[in-house]
Amino acid sequence: MAYFIAKAVTNISLGKWMKNTSPYASGGDDSPEGVGGFDPPNIRRGPYPEFTWTAVFIGWAIGALIAVSIGYAALILGFAIEGSELAAILGWGILRGVMRRTSIVENNINQTIASAVNGASSGIMFSVPALFILSRTAGLESVADFNVPLMILACITGSVLGLAFVIPLRKQMIDFDRLAYPGGIAVATILKSPGAGVRKAVLLLGGALFSGLAHLLVLTYMGEDGNWHAGAAMGLPSLLNISLYLSVMTIGVGFLSGKGGFWFGAGGFICYFLLSPLLSGFAGPEIAGVISPEGVVVQGLVDQPSNMRKVIYKPLGIGMLVGAAIGGIVAAFPLILSAMKSMHSASKQSGGDIQNDEMPIRLLYAAIGLGALMMIWIAYTSVDNLSLGRAAAMALLGTLWVWIAGVIVAECVGRTNWSPLSGMTLIAVTILILIAKGGVDNPETIVCSMLMGAAICLAISQASDMMLDLKSGYLVGAIPRRQQLAQFAGVWLGPVIVIGLMIVLNDQYEIGSDKLPAPQAQALADVTQGILDDDVPAYRYTAGAGLGLLLAVSGLGGIGVLIALGFYMPFAIALTYTSGNCLRIAADKLKGDKWSHEVGIPIAAGMIVGEALVGVGNAFWNVLFADSDTAETAMQQGAVVVQTISMGL
Repeated sequence: MAYFIAKAVTNISLGKWMKNTSPYASGGDDSPEGVGGFDPPNIRRGPYPEFTWTAVFIGWAIGALIAVSIGYAALILGFAIEGSELAAILGWGILRGVMRRTSIVENNINQTIASAVNGASSGIMFSVPALFILSRTAGLESVADFNVPLMILACITGSVLGLAFVIPLRKQMIDFDRLAYPGGIAVATILKSPGAGVRKAVLLLGGALFSGLAHLLVLTYMGEDGNWHAGAAMGLPSLLNISLYLSVMTIGVGFLSGKGGFWFGAGGFICYFLLSPLLSGFAGPEIAGVISPEGVVVQGLVDQPSNMRKVIYKPLGIGMLVGAAIGGIVAAFPLILSAMKSMHSASKQSGGDIQNDEMPIRLLYAAIGLGALMMIWIAYTSVDNLSLGRAAAMALLGTLWVWIAGVIVAECVGRTNWSPLSGMTLIAVTILILIAKGGVDNPETIVCSMLMGAAICLAISQASDMMLDLKSGYLVGAIPRRQQLAQFAGVWLGPVIVIGLMIVLNDQYEIGSDKLPAPQAQALADVTQGILDDDVPAYRYTAGAGLGLLLAVSGLGGIGVLIALGFYMPFAIALTYTSGNCLRIAADKLKGDKWSHEVGIPIAAGMIVGEALVGVGNAFWNVLFADSDTAETAMQQGAVVVQTISMGL
């Protein structure tokens, strides 16, 4: 009898063990069956679903959505946000909430592909829009007529190069050096909580609906000028420039940035609450204004905030961006040395485990070689008169810069969660212009340099995103090789979507206007034009560069770029963004950090998606359907064709 009792207990224990170790049963809220009794027919055996067609297609769809949203926001605010957390939340909403799939590593593949697609939103929006901005300069009109398919191919080639260079460093940076990658840790936390992920997806959709409706109201009642001039309504001095950009999306981005984002708003406050009052009291009559002998007040620049920004603060901001970029490289020098050490250590690693975990190293070397040859061909065919020698020099130097900059940025993101992407791109384009200058005319110099610069920017962006995603995979037990393949599976789609989006937005809103300031691309355009024309506002750029350099080496990573953007951007945008920072601080204090992460952040992310989709949808609607004073829209032309065919029948 004792024997049979013992055997029964053993069988019951074994049954519980089998249930708890099933790939589809994580227990509690995260298991399909909750905490109910053991039901043997529902046991799922075999490996976790990971690299599936479901994950691929959902990753492409979510990636397209995020790329459109964050790309649109980047043109307004001048910086992009990481899309991996947003992809993981939406992934659980679809995979678990709709399809009842519970594999953590499958959602990890989904977010890897989605973030690879989204990598184009920052890489392209920081570089290619400069071509549209420069095309509005006399003599450079032709630069906007670049070869779109060739630009897309260049961006895809750069992405492949960036991944091929950085993948061999995974073992050293993540397994051995144990770099933190804070963004990767945040994504892994979401991946490990499928039930919470579904709830966050619902909150995100609610935030998107609210934001979309709010932006529709702004477009309906205020048109494209979404600024509320609160200072004038309250009778405050015009030099304070108090206006609010009526944008729920901007508030959402400010909420996501939290107190660290205050530096962006601080740049604007320094301009209009400190410098403008000081200049009003101590500057000459041209800036401070003067009272004529007849007693008439003649306004100076300081009382015209838009002109003050154009003449004083904008050039200072551009100089600060350049100085912050250079200072970022100087400040990152210890990280550069660490990255070089990681590369040296990684080159010594060998063994069966690595070969099983990683993509074959020979395949990556082949991708680098083929990518370098592709870059030469792309540079050579980008314009008519570029010599093969100059094209080869630009391509090979660009490939070398991808290797160096990609490793540096991956190290910086791993240690500080801050990426000097724009600075690396600015330096690369400047070097490329110096190589091309003299061999071709100015428009062709700009086109080939920007095309190669976009490829380099995408490469750096994909390299840092790959390492962040691999950190998430490391924490949830994913197979690195499959994640690496997933990243390659996503890089082709982003350039297609984002470049198409950029062309439509430029046709409708004009990139570089107050509606879409594109500050990073504007800075790149101004520096490019200054180099080619030997006409740079040297004293303002130099003063700004010195300031940006000091801020960059202050030890507070990234504040130089943020303050520079505050100088450069319309203050209405910075003020609205700062209100989002204040809401985040208030939420953290009154409701606690947990509430902010579980409720506030998903709603704020949805606020970005909703307004961006309405803004982009409005642009597409006007391009396709709205009446045009200058030319027929595509839809009007199609209607004429259909009518003609109908009459013929």
